[in-house]
Amino acid sequence: MSKVVKRILITGNEACAEGAIRAGCRFYAGYPITPQNELIGYMSKRMREAGGTFIQAESELAAINMVFGAAAAGERAMTSSSGPGISLKQEGISYLSGCELPAVVVNVMRGGPGLGNIAPSQSDYFQATRGGGHGDYRTIVLAPASVEEFATFAFDAFDLADKYRIVTLVLTDGALGQMMEPVPGSLFSDMKPAKRQSKKGWILDGCRGRKARSIKSLFLKDGELEELNKKLQRKYEEISKKEVRCEVLYEKDSEIFLIAYGIVARIVKSCVEKMRKNGLKVGVIRPITLWPFPNDIISKAVSKAKSMLVVEMSEGQMVEDVRLAVGDKCKVRFYGRSGGNIPTEDEITKILIDSRRGK
Repeated sequence: MSKVVKRILITGNEACAEGAIRAGCRFYAGYPITPQNELIGYMSKRMREAGGTFIQAESELAAINMVFGAAAAGERAMTSSSGPGISLKQEGISYLSGCELPAVVVNVMRGGPGLGNIAPSQSDYFQATRGGGHGDYRTIVLAPASVEEFATFAFDAFDLADKYRIVTLVLTDGALGQMMEPVPGSLFSDMKPAKRQSKKGWILDGCRGRKARSIKSLFLKDGELEELNKKLQRKYEEISKKEVRCEVLYEKDSEIFLIAYGIVARIVKSCVEKMRKNGLKVGVIRPITLWPFPNDIISKAVSKAKSMLVVEMSEGQMVEDVRLAVGDKCKVRFYGRSGGNIPTEDEITKILIDSRRGK
């Protein structure tokens, strides 16, 4: 008799929050905005149960600066928002980056620009992968494609943030944040508490019995700030070598690759499976880390491919990184929907058929 594996039905936002708590997050500050309010609601209850601190701040600016303070004191800290709220947090994210403080930021993307709407979108890609605020800095960006991944990536984000003393961003969209999916019953119980650094030699925890420490991003002496920037760039180079994540399907025989991330990658995978049953040699490339971007993986894949089709819920943002990775090795096409609209299998299939006919 086969063993019955229990499943849990949970929203993406709630799964993310639970994954963060299992990772040792003990400080959360946020401000409500659709479509990520389920995350805040879940945190308001579970953080107290976990012995942590939950604060509904008076604004997004206040929330990110509260995260700054908690991170400086050595806590695993997190905030979340969407679209306009993430924009308001950018100054604080730049300060966190300049001070090399680890923190996790979750962006459940909605339609934009401006207030836009509350429907799902992927139009914050540029903001996420280019730092988003002022100065020469980067954030690690993880892009889940399922509710289960939303939980595990939130869990992983804290280890990456601590390992590199960097802001780690989990980038998803309103559909994945609010949809419910079954996840393995053991998903959260298998998330063992992260090995916390017992002594972080840089935190501000009172200087009795030791030399005073300072955490700052203001450097006025000649050459000081450039020295910091060079140090940051060395760290980003190390991350680019060690932390790239990407999924490639049907690499060996594909003549055309579809490239997508997040929930769009799920639609693309379904489309590809149907097309391969009809004899078309089509493959999938799904960037999981949007930064560092899988340039080498994409470049290798195109050595045998005739063309690529990038599909996004935007007017074309990740496609720029794909074109940089591909160069002149093959043609890169783009198909996007924006304003909260999601590409369909039929739309993607039509684009591919038209491209084969030379349209």
